[in-house]
Amino acid sequence: MSEFLTGIETHPPTGKEQPFTLDFGNGQKADVIELMTEAIPVNRSTDLSIALSQIGLKGPRPILVLVGGASGITPEDMTRLNLLFVKVLAPLAQSLGAAVVDGGTDTGIMQLMGQSRAATGTTFPLIGVAPSGKVAIPYPHLPPTKGTALEPHHTHFVLIPGASWGEECPWMADLATLLADGEPSVTVLINGGKVTWRDAEESVRAGRPVLVIAGTGRTADELAKAIRAEAREEGLESRLSPEISSQELGEQAKNLVASGLLRVVDLTEDNDVLVEVIKEMLSSTIRENL
Repeated sequence: MSEFLTGIETHPPTGKEQPFTLDFGNGQKADVIELMTEAIPVNRSTDLSIALSQIGLKGPRPILVLVGGASGITPEDMTRLNLLFVKVLAPLAQSLGAAVVDGGTDTGIMQLMGQSRAATGTTFPLIGVAPSGKVAIPYPHLPPTKGTALEPHHTHFVLIPGASWGEECPWMADLATLLADGEPSVTVLINGGKVTWRDAEESVRAGRPVLVIAGTGRTADELAKAIRAEAREEGLESRLSPEISSQELGEQAKNLVASGLLRVVDLTEDNDVLVEVIKEMLSSTIRENL
């Protein structure tokens, strides 16, 4: 792998950089690769290309990137959110022949994605990308590490060098680009905190359109306000409900909206509308890549 390069101090191989199969004991197994943490990766795309090949993932294929969280969501909205995953995201990924890329932990929307894949009997690849220093890794021949549990319905995990949440953001964005290999991709942003802002920035850096699900709280709702305020300034008031003026928006939100890659849809929209919006965004990506 590209971690072993002239001029970079490395330690002898520990076996952790080799792919292994994780058996969750629920009939579900996942292929796992941990990129070594002993050396600084000098070429993220090269490291990821090798990792994807080693765990049997290859493109081209459409990609749905899922970012955000599920904190502070009301029970009523959580019911709607569950339906979004079971009725929209999982079936759509299956019908498109897409892969889904997310943070891989057994929390929040990553947990919902894994559970909806199991509940719907769908078979699309579900790939978790997480910092190795933050998740519990049950190595087959080494003592397990402590951390946040991995979600047990994912099919693949790519564990990247890092000990802080947020370090996975550029890796996730680049992995999605590599796996898409020219096919369309869309990021779906739900709820979320500080790390989700960086996820959105990385998607924009990669040229990936971002669908913001308004009504899910926190980062998603702040971005929805920014998008709608910008639209109102452009004379599109008929599309909007009363929100806030652009003067109240943070620079981070303004910069993301200025990319032209963000779009907002409400959680309360009909499932058919959500499906069509995602398909339209994917089609737009195809046209731009021609």
